[in-house]
Amino acid sequence: MEKDLSKLEKTIGVNFANKDLLKQALVHRSYLNEHPKFGLPNNERLEFLGDAVLELVVTDYLYHNYDSPEGELTNWRASLVSGVSCADVANNLALGKYLYLSKGEAKDKNLKARNYILANALEALIGSIYLDKGYKTTEKFINKHVLNKLSYILDNKLYIDPKTYFQERAQEKEGVTPVYKVLSESGPDHNKTFKIGVYLGNNKIAEGKGSSKQEAQVKAAAEALEIKSW
Repeated sequence: MEKDLSKLEKTIGVNFANKDLLKQALVHRSYLNEHPKFGLPNNERLEFLGDAVLELVVTDYLYHNYDSPEGELTNWRASLVSGVSCADVANNLALGKYLYLSKGEAKDKNLKARNYILANALEALIGSIYLDKGYKTTEKFINKHVLNKLSYILDNKLYIDPKTYFQERAQEKEGVTPVYKVLSESGPDHNKTFKIGVYLGNNKIAEGKGSSKQEAQVKAAAEALEIKSW
């Protein structure tokens, strides 16, 4: 099924000379399993390129605009180019409705899996812009849609992962190190859900759920930060 990509071009502010580059950026490998004669490869090579271009543009911007130590710049960059950040940008651009997906992938309601596909598609889109328009246009796109999140990340200390930040604040304010306990596990081995509580002393502060213990701990820490207003 053909998609009207002219609307996407308007949204991103880029008019492609090679429309196939834009289309390829949106092709998930699952789609080609159902449509082997589609005529274009999947977006994984473009994603590989876009990932590197994104990191370079962000690194260049941070280096020239902030006189901060290397460790801080590394953390800021990691937040800006993370899968979560890229998926957020992709959602803001409504990239999901332009993706070429298999029927199974299109119906999949797993938010984590969908965001992974969206993040990869954004990187592929960046790769396609770079090939079609060059560095300056790609830099402009990244400045507008990715680097505009930097002030929010810095103001809310999102470059520090919630577990680390909650531990720092707990030790500073209450002289206690948080402890995480598994409250429950559910689901089959290949698709488990963990519920984890985070405690200060004997007091349970918050809970978090995730498909791994690490993910559940991070969500619990993030919730605890909100509850404590830290």
